[in-house]
Amino acid sequence: MKDYEHMQDVLYRTLLNCKTVEVCRQLLEDLCTFQEVEQMAQRAMAAKLIVEGKTYSEIIEQTGISSATLSRVSRAVHRGPGGYVRMLPKD
Repeated sequence: MKDYEHMQDVLYRTLLNCKTVEVCRQLLEDLCTFQEVEQMAQRAMAAKLIVEGKTYSEIIEQTGISSATLSRVSRAVHRGPGGYVRMLPKD
């Protein structure tokens, strides 16, 4: 059996090495498909809009996210471990 915890730790430490948006963009392009990056970006934007108090309708219109995915993002924002709230840009 693979040591998935160690592999995840390597991934997390790799992400922490990104010092600029451009370096992070390059890394994600290497790691993920375009669609995977697009979906993560969509979720991050949805989380930001939830924190800003936007309605589901506004978020879906602005991001194109599905209602099922938006529900999961909302649950993570409100009841998850706090990653979105701590790490989303404040601008």
